Amino acid sequence: MKKVLFINSIVGNGSTGRIITGLMDALAAKGIDSVCAYGRNSAPEGYRTYRIGSDMDVNMHGVLSRITDRHGMYSAGVTKKLIEFIRREDPDLIHIHNVHGYYVNVRMLFEYLKDEYMKKAGHRIVWTLHDCWTFTGHCTHFAYIGCDRWKEEGCHDCPQKRQYPASFLMDASKRNYIDKKALFTGIPETELVTPSRWLKDEVQKSYLKDYPVHVVPTGIDLKRFRALKSDLRERYGIGDGLLLLGVANPWRERKGIDDFMEMAKRLKDKAVIVMIGLKPAQMKNLPENVIGIGHTDSIEEMVQWYSTADVYVNLTLEDTFPTTNLESMACGTPVITYETGGSPESLTPDTGIVVPVRDMNGVIRAIDDMTSRDADKTALACRTQAEQYSPEIRFEEYLRTVYRV
Repeated sequence: MKKVLFINSIVGNGSTGRIITGLMDALAAKGIDSVCAYGRNSAPEGYRTYRIGSDMDVNMHGVLSRITDRHGMYSAGVTKKLIEFIRREDPDLIHIHNVHGYYVNVRMLFEYLKDEYMKKAGHRIVWTLHDCWTFTGHCTHFAYIGCDRWKEEGCHDCPQKRQYPASFLMDASKRNYIDKKALFTGIPETELVTPSRWLKDEVQKSYLKDYPVHVVPTGIDLKRFRALKSDLRERYGIGDGLLLLGVANPWRERKGIDDFMEMAKRLKDKAVIVMIGLKPAQMKNLPENVIGIGHTDSIEEMVQWYSTADVYVNLTLEDTFPTTNLESMACGTPVITYETGGSPESLTPDTGIVVPVRDMNGVIRAIDDMTSRDADKTALACRTQAEQYSPEIRFEEYLRTVYRV
C-alpha cells in the first residue's frame, strides 16, 4: 500500500479530526503517503489536505437540509471536484469517517466509489463509523427514544426529525433510508470499524450486516491527560468535601441534565457537583450545591477538574464510546455511568461502576461505594486502565488489523 486518502468532516480538531492526523502520522512512520479531504473548519499545518468546498457551501447544504430533510444530498458541485481529486490522487485505500456534516453529496460519492474506484484492482475502502447515521433514515442516535424502525421495517415518520441533522419542515426519513441502503451496501473490498462493541452489535442488526466489522476503540493523549495538582477547591470554595464532576457539550436531557439535577437534590448537603459545558441560561437557578461552568476548549482546565474530582459521573442516556470516561481515568479519577451504548466498555470493576439507566438510587449507592475505597489504589487502577487506550496502541491496531501493514 502506497497511499491512503481520508474523507471526514474535519481534520486535526475534535475527536474524529485528531484520529485522522494521528493515523496520518502512523502511516508516515511506515513510509506510506496520505492526504485528507475534509469539509469544515481549517486544517493543521504539516499535513496534506484538500478542502471540500467552502463555508458558504456548508451553510447552503445546511439550510436546504433543514427544509427538505435530505442531508447528504446537496453539495453536488464540490463533490464533483472531490471525485476529480480522488482520480488524480489514485489512492490504494480510501478511509472514510463521517460523511454527514453538510459538506458532501453521498449519492455522487458512493456511486463513484461503486462504479469506478472499486473496479480498479487493489483498491480498498475502510469506513469508521462514529455514530448510527449511516444506517438510519435521519438520526445519529436512537437509544434515547428506543426507536428500532431502522432494523427491519425501515425508517419512516421520524420521531427525531428536529434533532441533528435537524429538519424543520419535511420528513424524508423513509426516502433517506431507502437511498442510503442502496448506496452504502454491496461495495466490494469494504470493511467497517467501530469504536465500541455496542456499535458493532447495532451495525450487525442493520443493512450493513454483510460487511466485516472491526472494533478499534478511540485513544486519548495520555501525555496531556494525567493527574495534576490544582487550586480549584480553594478557588471555588469547595473545601475537602465530596466533589462530583459532570461534563457534556451541550448539556441536554439525553446527556443527563435532569438526572444531575435529581442527583444534586438527593446529595444536597453531602456533595458539591461541578457541571462543565452549561450554557448561560442553564446556569441560572442551579441548586446551591452545583457549580456551573461554560464550555471550555482548554485541555489543561479539563485535566485540572478531572484530577480534582473524587468521581466522574457520566449519566448520558446515549453514547457510542465517550472519551470523557477515558480522560477521567487517565487523571486517576473513577467513573460512574449508566448502562447505555458503549459507555461502560472502557471500565473495569476497579475503575468504575455501571448503573441501570435512570436508577438514581443505584447512582447514589455507587457514589458511596466508590468513595469508600482506597483512593490511591483506585487512582492507580484508573491510570493503568487508561493506558490501554494510548494513541500508539490504537493506531497500531488500525495498521495491523485494518490496513494490514
